[in-house]
Amino acid sequence: MGRTHALTGWCAGLALAPVLGAGTVHQAVVFGATTAGFALLPDLDHPGASASRLLGPLTGLISWILRRTSAALYALTKGPRDEKVTGQHRHMSHTVLFALGLGAATAAGTRAGGPWAVAGVVIFGLLLGAAALGDWLLPVAAGGVAWWIYTAGPDHARELSEVSGWLGIAVAAGCFAHCLGDSLTVAGCPFLFPIPIAGETWYEIRPPRALRFRTGKKVENRLIFPVFAIAAVLLVPGVWAFTTSTAHRLFVPPASQTANP
Repeated sequence: MGRTHALTGWCAGLALAPVLGAGTVHQAVVFGATTAGFALLPDLDHPGASASRLLGPLTGLISWILRRTSAALYALTKGPRDEKVTGQHRHMSHTVLFALGLGAATAAGTRAGGPWAVAGVVIFGLLLGAAALGDWLLPVAAGGVAWWIYTAGPDHARELSEVSGWLGIAVAAGCFAHCLGDSLTVAGCPFLFPIPIAGETWYEIRPPRALRFRTGKKVENRLIFPVFAIAAVLLVPGVWAFTTSTAHRLFVPPASQTANP
């Protein structure tokens, strides 16, 4: 479901942010919020998805174009054992190639377009994420952006260059997190296209039958979403260290009390 995709995208963004040098709380929050939003983007290939309905006719038109393009690509490239389906939903936009291509296009576009392009990508990602996780995401991310600008000081050009590169990775990571989530469901996800597997160009990657779950059912709602909700908090920079230090103070007696007389 959309909220689980957004939540796993948020976790992926928070985990990646320190690796990329976005280690402060405000940087990680902006990166994670953007990744959360773009973890919903692959479902633009479904007319009823929140991403397709986000901006009304505009995203509806993009969804229509994406579905038609995906169907044409599927008809052109399907292998001898691929299913007889339209090739619209969970096909072209649910691949690693799509994630990498969109991430590269985002990085190039934001570098060329400057601050307005960066703002457009961030705002679109935040709107997507808020549509799935709730409006709380907007003030949290907006506060992160404001603090980021304030702490950047006069060196805005360098900050903008870093943000442009990070946004490309955030977009790609969000799309890939979506694919990984779908690959755990009963239907699977052909994210390794166009690598042929067992006679299928669009082979649905999925775990053994016992580990698959149905979208929107008990496993997702009662296990997967709560686990990632906890991880979403613990991955915020500083929270894990604060939690462990607090637990240590509460449950581990001081050395003076445990030492032998």
